[in-house]
Amino acid sequence: MNAMKSKRLFLGGLVLATVLLAACGDSDTGERVPAARPEGGDFVLQSAAGPLDTKALRGNVLLVYFGYVNCPDICPVSMAAGAAALNALNAEERAKTRMIMVSVDPERDTPAKLKEYVAYFHPAMVGAVGTAAETAAIAKSYGVGYVRQATRSDGGYAVDHSSVTDVIGPDGKLVDMLPLGVTTDKVVATVRKLL
Repeated sequence: MNAMKSKRLFLGGLVLATVLLAACGDSDTGERVPAARPEGGDFVLQSAAGPLDTKALRGNVLLVYFGYVNCPDICPVSMAAGAAALNALNAEERAKTRMIMVSVDPERDTPAKLKEYVAYFHPAMVGAVGTAAETAAIAKSYGVGYVRQATRSDGGYAVDHSSVTDVIGPDGKLVDMLPLGVTTDKVVATVRKLL
């Protein structure tokens, strides 16, 4: 095979892979790319330690991830990535950085279940939950999509949801949306720019 033909096959494969990956992002996770960056905003939810008010966390960098305890795949990967980023920060940086998992499954996730779940990944992570209406409003302000699937015969169900980690600066403004699979170095660099 000559070099030109090989190059065309490689480029064709690259284009095909890009199209297939783009298709997976929308159909597998329910993720929708907003036309413009969402505004984000403050919220108050319940954690095992009591109300979690993002206004009270001003001065910190917040990594906010929307997920749920019974998530079989995307949440564990995202939470492990968040833990790796927290571990890569020095102690002073870590003290000014919070990772919060907001539940998209308020029907099953309690503050106690969320605390146990996030602590498995990192002791500094916090899990928080609200009512169904609160969850919907917060998710909308962050451009997060989620859909509860039909209940299975065993009584369980899945919740398809977006897989980005939102980065909120010390001033409370949404500054970045990190996709699933982002490197630890990228997360750390993003946090350090804001501290």
